[in-house]
Amino acid sequence: MKTDQDRYDPQIVAAAIPAISSWLEYQRTVLRTPGVQLAIAVDGQLIHSCALGYADEPAGIELRTDHLFRIASHSKTFTATAILQLVEQSRIRLDDPIVAWVPELADSPIAEVTVRELLGHQGGVIRDGVDADFWQLLRPFPDKDELLQLCRRTGRVFAPNEHFKYSNIGYSLLGLAIEAAGGCSYAQYVTEHIIQPLGLHHTGPEYDPARASEYAAGHSGLLDGADSRESIGHVDTRAMAAATGFYSTAEDLTRYGAAHLLGSDVLLSDASKRLMQRTESTVVEHGKEQGRYGLGLDLTTCGDREWVGHSGGYPGHIPRTDIVPRGRVVISVLTNCIGGPATQLAQGVIKLLDLAHAAPRDARASDDVALAGFTGRFASLMGVLDIAELGGRLVAFSSAAEDPTDSWDELQVVDADTLLTAPGPGYGGAGEPIRFVRDGSGVVVQLRTTGVSLWPVAEFRRRRSAQIAGLPG
Repeated sequence: MKTDQDRYDPQIVAAAIPAISSWLEYQRTVLRTPGVQLAIAVDGQLIHSCALGYADEPAGIELRTDHLFRIASHSKTFTATAILQLVEQSRIRLDDPIVAWVPELADSPIAEVTVRELLGHQGGVIRDGVDADFWQLLRPFPDKDELLQLCRRTGRVFAPNEHFKYSNIGYSLLGLAIEAAGGCSYAQYVTEHIIQPLGLHHTGPEYDPARASEYAAGHSGLLDGADSRESIGHVDTRAMAAATGFYSTAEDLTRYGAAHLLGSDVLLSDASKRLMQRTESTVVEHGKEQGRYGLGLDLTTCGDREWVGHSGGYPGHIPRTDIVPRGRVVISVLTNCIGGPATQLAQGVIKLLDLAHAAPRDARASDDVALAGFTGRFASLMGVLDIAELGGRLVAFSSAAEDPTDSWDELQVVDADTLLTAPGPGYGGAGEPIRFVRDGSGVVVQLRTTGVSLWPVAEFRRRRSAQIAGLPG
């Protein structure tokens, strides 16, 4: 059972930000991602927010923390929250058939699918319809009439609870149920009952043309290593807004995510939050678990903790937000390109935070040791190495690694110019010293580890061609 010892310490999180930001920007450039927003909140308090790269790469417009991103299937978490609010008000029941709230489905093959089954993707409902080229901008997203027509004709793929089947159409129907039970439009309901109570000034349920200048552009995917990206505009998702229409920022999403921490009653009771966050489905494909899903939230194990949250995909935008209800932390990473590595980056941030919190007491430096004098990014012909402060001690890891904690070394301070790689088994330099060479002002100009020289990245880039040609120095 998780205890308060598993909660994230805001001071440790804040101290880890330089290492996290440096790794994140390196990953952004290596993965050729135009822009990344990151926000981290602990106990509902924003610890860090940053914007890296471009809102529109071809136009050279730099990204800001208040640029709006389409957050795609994050919309489902808002829809599920709205449904649970209506359940708490006894205005809707989870076991109601969807036809009770969308009577136009009376003659459809999915009329008796329940609200709960739609929330957990167990209704067997078709994913996006038989013509889903709206995802690649070849046609508009469906309106209500088209949505209902396709449900009546081709809505059913499986019997309810036969298989987990992710369905944007199913969540679109939940939007109609919210309108019927809430007595107003979907947009009005979620605005009045979720967005406004939390003060989410940069969040909305659908593309807002009046704020067009505030949106980060989407960008096309890379078909191969030589491809370049093109910017992509925004479209209205119409009747599918409840599944994929929302826009937001990383900062707003941490505030929203904090409302899903246990103990907060702004949106839902703890009982409803536990219902959303417990496993409704375990998804197994080809004998391998691919994920778990609750009611409007996916459930993952990352690092040392259990997380809930959601990812998403919209033409040109890929987001990921993760919440640790017991750890009291929310992390949101937004990327603005098809194939954007939001999940990969979010997991890297999580693992660096876990590494910071796992620092052994005897590895923490005393207050009179200037750890910052050792930190930085260093390069050799063989690759790039980060030396970073995490949890009050120094660690070394590969800057280019998708998982920065997959292979790392604990470093011990010997003196002002020497570190020792902690003794123990390993393929690297375990038990060997790392020696630093500094210029007259104390800036590191070179280091040697396992007998190999590394330099600050700019210096290695300057000398690389001559070094390859056999003309060192």
